[in-house]
Amino acid sequence: MHRVSLLLALILLLPLRAQETMIRQVFDPVTDTHVEVLALFSKPSPSGYFPVRVKIANNLKDDREITLDFESSGDYSSDLKTRSSFSLKAGGGKTVTRDFMVPLCPGDTSWVQANLSGGLGPGSNTLRTDWDSGQAAVLLSEALFTPNGSALDSAITGGSSYGSHHFSSKFDPKQLPDDWRAFAGFDSILMTDSDWTNIPPGGRNAILSWVRLGGQLIIYSPSSAKEAALGLPEEPGFGTIAIHPIPSDLKMPPPGVLATVSANPNKSHQQSMHNDFQTSWPLQQRFGEQQFHYALFVVVMIVFAILVGPINLFVFAKSGQRHRLFITTPIISLGASLLMIGLIILQDGFGGSGMRLVLMEVRPDADVNAAYLHQEQFSRTGVLSNSRFTLDTPAFFQPVVIHESRWARFTNRMKGNFNLQPADGKTIASGDWWQSRSEQGHRLSAVIPTRGRIEKAPDGLLSTFEFPIDTIFYLDPANQWHRADGITAGKKFTLQPVDESMVRPALQEESAGFADANRRRLALASKRQGHFIAITTHAPGIATNPSIRWKETRTVITGPVK
Repeated sequence: MHRVSLLLALILLLPLRAQETMIRQVFDPVTDTHVEVLALFSKPSPSGYFPVRVKIANNLKDDREITLDFESSGDYSSDLKTRSSFSLKAGGGKTVTRDFMVPLCPGDTSWVQANLSGGLGPGSNTLRTDWDSGQAAVLLSEALFTPNGSALDSAITGGSSYGSHHFSSKFDPKQLPDDWRAFAGFDSILMTDSDWTNIPPGGRNAILSWVRLGGQLIIYSPSSAKEAALGLPEEPGFGTIAIHPIPSDLKMPPPGVLATVSANPNKSHQQSMHNDFQTSWPLQQRFGEQQFHYALFVVVMIVFAILVGPINLFVFAKSGQRHRLFITTPIISLGASLLMIGLIILQDGFGGSGMRLVLMEVRPDADVNAAYLHQEQFSRTGVLSNSRFTLDTPAFFQPVVIHESRWARFTNRMKGNFNLQPADGKTIASGDWWQSRSEQGHRLSAVIPTRGRIEKAPDGLLSTFEFPIDTIFYLDPANQWHRADGITAGKKFTLQPVDESMVRPALQEESAGFADANRRRLALASKRQGHFIAITTHAPGIATNPSIRWKETRTVITGPVK
């Protein structure tokens, strides 16, 4: 009887696992040689990356290699896709486990299809999640999901099962990856204090990096734990950290949870992608519109019509020589086509040009020594010979919906192949990220190591950034503003006190250049005492397509004075 009860309990617990076994392929039952593909989150986020853990238990004598091909679609149709592929090899008698970050296609409906091939047999599976574009994407720990998941789903769908959306994906704290990109597509993470202490150090660091980029971390504690006791930072960067009380049964009132998530000062990724860039994006307006010279092309078409028609018929292939039409007509058509191509190249040129805005926070304190970047970029292209390029920096990279025009390629219709292939710390991009004779906008987020900082020196301050800074503002602990201009790396400088009325207009001008999400982050940073805000046009930014000539990269840097 005890065994039967235990078996029933295990059966009931199986659906509650925070991971999803996408594929389990047993190649040799005798030796238990198998492949297991485990999704570390129960549902893919609406954008970003989907972490999967792949395990090969190779109990055979010879080496075996597998290939996993992933395809992510952002809606019900096939108009929007992201493809990636990963390989893993296990020697004879070896067991190998590795985490992969699967790039996701942006969309309110996340589809992820996995196909296994190689030396251990075929296999496939598909996961799908419906997200509400007006609701934040939430990652919920298994301990909170079990008593609250269904009630929270019902709260955002009004109790209807048809066409319902999901409030959250769930996770097992002990199985979290150590790559911050795994969390990049989520807006909020909710867990208990016990969950936090159970996360491996790499996973905690990844979540804190995600918080500093703007994530909302909410920890529920039955015992009223404090941030210091949990090892949480006092300053969470662009994000927020909060600890809320919870009863011992871990049940949460859905209206309160929805209100807490909605109170996030940062907009959701989906809201930002759909709304921040398509109507009045300051960067696009500043770059200006492209004028199309219709008159020149109309003249070419008129000349072509005259040549291929009456002149061709009555001069080049006049009566008695009509057979020449088989020669003259193709020559005239070819010449006109070459002329049109030449005019297009003359007007639009090769490659493209654009502008970038970067908001960066540097954290030299607590031995973090990292910079947390948000980059907006807009570009217009001419003729492109290659759409493939490499991102050297691991980043969250996504197209944004821009205003519809004859040049725009990614609008509310959201079509295209945005392939990303992570490999050896880099990411190979291909497909429709840039197209010839088009306009496109992107947003990027990244965490990069840096020793750049503003630090105190005898009788002044010192910049260790590798580039000069045009202007720096500093708000001291007494709420007094200071300013300095023309700062050079490695050279000491002094600050001059200035009135707030001389600082706020300059900061508002910088803020007005960003889209709404980064504008909010900069507004938050400008209120921190003991922090600086530096402005420079010399910082490099995150490199993407080398065919694009960036006319300007304007960077706003903030952080504490070391």
